[in-house]
Amino acid sequence: MTTNHASDSPDLTALCAGSFQDVLDRAPEALKKEGFGIITRIDVQQTFAEKLGIEYRPYVILGACNPTLAHRALEAHAGAGLLLPCNVVVEQQEDGVHVSAVNPVTLLAAGGSGLLMDLALDARDRLARAVADMANP
Repeated sequence: MTTNHASDSPDLTALCAGSFQDVLDRAPEALKKEGFGIITRIDVQQTFAEKLGIEYRPYVILGACNPTLAHRALEAHAGAGLLLPCNVVVEQQEDGVHVSAVNPVTLLAAGGSGLLMDLALDARDRLARAVADMANP
């Protein structure tokens, strides 16, 4: 497994053990352990096939939300909703299955307030642990 969890990177990534479906199946529990639920699921491969008639590699975007962090962020700044939910991508690449999650800290780097940045740091740490959990069953 290779990972990228640098605080200044726009994403948190890991090369995972197992098949695409195995990793996708591990995602809900890994996210749940960190307080996130999956509220949206976009199967990009299926959508491209249906809407564009093209083949695409297995690629799923999961919208993950931690209700406690989301509530605190929205109470601090109503515009925080623009950053919700946190996207987590499971995709098949030539070298294996990759999981990536948005890094909330980099989204707020241009001007997040103190409380929002604290929440982003918390969310980043939780997402990093979930990505690592998906990568190492």
